[in-house]
Amino acid sequence: MQIPYRRGSFKLKKEKVMDKRNEGTTGTVYFVGAGPGDPDLITLRGKELLTIADCIIYAGSLVNPQLLSYARPACRCYNSAALTLEEILHIMCKEAAQGHCIVRLHTGDPSLYGAIREQIAGLRQAAVPFFVIPGVSSFTAAAAAMAAEYTVPGISQSVIITRYGGRTPVPERQEIHNYATHTATMVIFLSAGHIAQVQDELLQGGYAKDTPAAIVYKVSWADEKILSCTLGSLAATGRKANITHTALILVGHFLGAVYERSCLYNPSFTHAFRKGDKEGNHG
Repeated sequence: MQIPYRRGSFKLKKEKVMDKRNEGTTGTVYFVGAGPGDPDLITLRGKELLTIADCIIYAGSLVNPQLLSYARPACRCYNSAALTLEEILHIMCKEAAQGHCIVRLHTGDPSLYGAIREQIAGLRQAAVPFFVIPGVSSFTAAAAAMAAEYTVPGISQSVIITRYGGRTPVPERQEIHNYATHTATMVIFLSAGHIAQVQDELLQGGYAKDTPAAIVYKVSWADEKILSCTLGSLAATGRKANITHTALILVGHFLGAVYERSCLYNPSFTHAFRKGDKEGNHG
């Protein structure tokens, strides 16, 4: 039986979770975005699920262990860092067969480099119901930490999220140098260990050496580091700080000082909620 994507309103009730345990019906897996690191940045829904879960499977290499303090004493916690997909699915299906509430805790937001597609496929095949709970991604946390806006009027209205093709190749025509031809805002995940190659590809694609850039290490964690530089000094900056993992690379003129005023709050701009003053008077 194929279980479709779960649409509609999500109403979490502890009584319903208890009913599943007592009635012997199949439990549910909740893919929960843990946020970028700071435990306070998990969503209210994600935190509530942690407090009632019978089982938590968490990415131990990336998820802040403080989040596990929300779990009940009887909750079984599994670190997925050393597990295979098959082992993770085995735990999920075994717990679900007992009517349990299972939380699969992913770093950031599950939709970005979370490898949830293959887990969902396995759950569908096993007829185990699931929900996906969004989380705060590290790329939005990085912008917040830098007080930056990715979509600056007149500078960039597009954000490209990608990674360097290291041991896991990227599809044809999705290499960084191809995306760099657009000179849009770029957020590069999982590539700090290949920072010299990233710099070369960005320059090859069309960014100038003086393009503003930044390396954001472990954003929102206690040991967060934000290193501002230019594209021409990107690799040297990363090497000097000895940053080879758990970092984002941000590139684009959204990090610069130049911007244009947004039309949205311009006195002369008319939209559905305000009639503009043609003369642009400020009142």
